[in-house]
Amino acid sequence: MSSSSVDKSLSSPPILKIENIIYAGIGWCVLTLLFFLLFSIKAPDEDYPLWYSISTYVFECLPFIIAALLCYRNWSSPQIASGQNVWLGIGMGLLCFFFGSVMFGWWELYWGLDPEVSPADLLYLACYLFIGWGMFLAVLPRRLNLESWQWAIVIVIALAGISLAVWVNIATPGAADVVVESEKIVQKSLPGWVIGTEIFLAKFKEPVNLFYIIGDVVLLIIATTLLLAFWGGRFSQSWRMIAAATFALYIADMGFKYLVTLPGEYESGGFLDIFFVFSGVLFALGAALEYDISSRPTRSRRRRGSAS
Repeated sequence: MSSSSVDKSLSSPPILKIENIIYAGIGWCVLTLLFFLLFSIKAPDEDYPLWYSISTYVFECLPFIIAALLCYRNWSSPQIASGQNVWLGIGMGLLCFFFGSVMFGWWELYWGLDPEVSPADLLYLACYLFIGWGMFLAVLPRRLNLESWQWAIVIVIALAGISLAVWVNIATPGAADVVVESEKIVQKSLPGWVIGTEIFLAKFKEPVNLFYIIGDVVLLIIATTLLLAFWGGRFSQSWRMIAAATFALYIADMGFKYLVTLPGEYESGGFLDIFFVFSGVLFALGAALEYDISSRPTRSRRRRGSAS
């Protein structure tokens, strides 16, 4: 009775086999790279066509919702060695990122607003908190016996991350005035509640940007620590993917923060947005590898038990 229940918990549809997920992730990254290389170049005074902008959101959002579902599978499986709550936190963060990106695209493409601060930021802030909570739970039970050179790597990456984040956010402080003037024209044809929301959220621009600086650096430090702590261990592959996903998210976020400081309205779809796609794919691969590795010992012990 218990053996059959274990078999059911470990069985998964063929489409969710680790090989299929890896091939699909690699294929999605290659397809995304080709798409951006072919269509992301435009004249400085031109806008991206609507079909291109929508396509970039599809490329970005799909990996994150799939990664969230794979994290949910890990959370619902008692065999997960790193802890079910770890994947609950990461999965909730990825789900928030997915809905945040959908709202971000709606704010930008439908209403035509520069989404430097938008309702999507509430979900993005929750994303940072949930992912940070999940990754912290992964580090918490481990004894971090890092060597001196490993701690040096963590410190160097932390300092580099802080320096880049601060530089990006103060690079062109006067550019925001140009954006405000351009948005006044757009707001004339918008519903009152949209204009009110935009004006209200603009008041929180500085604290939101400060939170992103802190959140990016904290996630970067935790990811580096996880990468070094799990290096060479049995679960190193999955956590390498999670660390790489965090690095990709950091690069993409820094690219976004830099672009919104430039004169003119921000327009998504630039080449650096490809790192958002890479981040979602890497989170999905990390969750899938964790599930695959965690399920192997139970199967091997069951085979040895039946053979005896």
